[in-house]
Amino acid sequence: MPFVCRDHAGNITAVSDRPGGGFSEELEASDPQLIAFLTDRFPLSAQAARNVLAESDLKMVRLVDDLVELLIDKGLIRFTELPPAAVEKYLQRQTARYGLQNWSNLIVAEDDVL
Repeated sequence: MPFVCRDHAGNITAVSDRPGGGFSEELEASDPQLIAFLTDRFPLSAQAARNVLAESDLKMVRLVDDLVELLIDKGLIRFTELPPAAVEKYLQRQTARYGLQNWSNLIVAEDDVL
């Protein structure tokens, strides 16, 4: 939950993810005053917001791949516990990633010295 700092009139002047240093009031992320404060300072058009989400979606996919691999490697989940559709998607991505990694080992950039 975010913590806010307010001026003497009660307006939000700053936001932090931690309390302290004047950030003493904790608000829900859905608080209308907080949303208004952030929207005023970080306006995004609808298309810009879609672009940000699309870009972060690609990064999240990679994060989820790595997270699933880490959980399996640590024995916290078993590959066989995943739903069949998830197993299929995971295997497709892992096969593609490892295949690309093998190809990248064969390709030498022009500026690489052999």
